[in-house]
Amino acid sequence: MNPADKAPADLFDIIVVGAGISGINAAYRIQTKLPSISYTILEARGGIGGTWDLFRYPGFRSDSDLYTFGFAWRPWAEQKAMADGDSIRKYIRESATLYGIDQKVKFHHKLVSANWSFDQQAWDLLVDEEGRKTHFRARFVILSTGYYDYDEALSSHIPGIKKFTGTVIHPQFWPEDLDYKDQKIVVVGSGSTAVTLIPSLAETASHVSMLQRSPSYILARPAIDSFGWWAQKLLPYWIAHRITRIRFLVLSFLFTKFCAYYPLAARNLIKKLTLKELPGNIPHDPDFSPRYNPWEQRLCLCPDGDFFKAMRLGKASVVTDTITTVTETGIQLASGQTLDADIIVTATGLKLKSAGGAHISVDKNPVTIGEKYLWKGVMLQDVPNMATVIGYTNASWTPGADATALLVTRLLKSMKAKGATSAVPRLEHMKDMKPVPMLNLSSTYVVRGAKELPRTGNKAPWMPRSTYFSDLWDAKFGNITDGLRFEKGST
Repeated sequence: MNPADKAPADLFDIIVVGAGISGINAAYRIQTKLPSISYTILEARGGIGGTWDLFRYPGFRSDSDLYTFGFAWRPWAEQKAMADGDSIRKYIRESATLYGIDQKVKFHHKLVSANWSFDQQAWDLLVDEEGRKTHFRARFVILSTGYYDYDEALSSHIPGIKKFTGTVIHPQFWPEDLDYKDQKIVVVGSGSTAVTLIPSLAETASHVSMLQRSPSYILARPAIDSFGWWAQKLLPYWIAHRITRIRFLVLSFLFTKFCAYYPLAARNLIKKLTLKELPGNIPHDPDFSPRYNPWEQRLCLCPDGDFFKAMRLGKASVVTDTITTVTETGIQLASGQTLDADIIVTATGLKLKSAGGAHISVDKNPVTIGEKYLWKGVMLQDVPNMATVIGYTNASWTPGADATALLVTRLLKSMKAKGATSAVPRLEHMKDMKPVPMLNLSSTYVVRGAKELPRTGNKAPWMPRSTYFSDLWDAKFGNITDGLRFEKGST
């Protein structure tokens, strides 16, 4: 061992990896459901918030309502149903402080590898603590690391980009000191990041063009929910929040099902709503007519129609075309059109990554996460005592993360009652299992990164997450022995 390295530390009952919204939620559930359990949180960065601490590009905000995205145990109290990144980061940090969770976080502790020992019935975690290697041990590990790479963005081939003499930026690494006032900006991409960026950039830029290869569905939504506002005025706070949260959960569920079962009707509805927002001189086709059905990719939401407002003011435009080459001063398109630019923003998606890039092994045998099935959307096949937190992509993330935390705490209580020291998901009849995408989206970044994520199948308990209501029921009352093998160790 290097003299600068630390020897194995005391044994924790649980180690949570990641202090984002999933990690803070998991910590709360551990404290309240398992009060005698010892735990800590390892956070690679220097602050609480995860995604909301990392992204700092202009206009960064939620793309789902905060009544469901917020914690079930600490209601979102502000009037805006869709909020900016600073407000969400503040909310997460205040929640952690309120319940003493912030005192459990070890900052600048990046998980490098984790090895499970059947003999010791424990995990040995190798952690990078600002260049120094440290070891932690735990009986159970919860990976609240999200599903994308914090250090590297999704690469995209843009012909001639190196010839450009202006500034090229990826939103994931936005420079704090960038001055874009009176600049001509081209945002390459049509996902939620581009739709979020453009209204904010357009406030001071000379003009912002969204260059898309294919369109996305964009829906305007009130920033302040009138129902929630009146409920808080007329009802006790906790009742108002409960009703508002349930309302958003039900409406989201019904809308996604409507889109799935009646895609043509959903297309027509979204088209009708889009036409109401567009300036009279801009047609719906081709710039707002996607090739796919609603919710085959994530819908882009804009509070109070700010994206369309920028277009009505003439500060923003949408171009559907492909890039021939980037020149020194702009972008030449296949149609022959040229987009002049001082700044090019490559909003081309996220690079998927599981476990924050950490290497997982069982008795020193490496585990390839992309080759393992996921038990109940929570635990990796053949990997003992490890949960991975995956929320929803067709609804707010947090309810899915909470269903995971509730399932894990219930499982740990059950293990204690049995006297079991480990639970291992085992797939007995793999040849009968047909793979099903874990993230049911056709977005480019999801398709390209699918091999980085665990597999899900067509049979329980290996099926992908479905809806919050069924997942919550399963977490609280469902079978938690099917597909698991329990062991009793001597430690």
